[in-house]
Amino acid sequence: MTKKDIILKISDETGIKQAEVKRVVQKAFDFIVDALVRGEKIELRNFGIFKIKQRRPKIGRNPKTGVIVPVPSRRAVVFKMGLEMKKKIV
Repeated sequence: MTKKDIILKISDETGIKQAEVKRVVQKAFDFIVDALVRGEKIELRNFGIFKIKQRRPKIGRNPKTGVIVPVPSRRAVVFKMGLEMKKKIV
């Protein structure tokens, strides 16, 4: 499912114009990204938690050549399912 599919479904079920739904959905995603950039945790009840985790540096290997390559530390977004989502999926 894409962002456009989400917008279409919301628009169909609520009767709100697609342009307005698109603006709201995009703004919600923008706020989530901005909060993660600031290092904040995003907790959406019954859905899950998004947060930034610092990955340690490690030694990797190029699979084609076998050359050892150092992989620097980096930040990654992690997601943990909420209870309601876990009940429905698992």
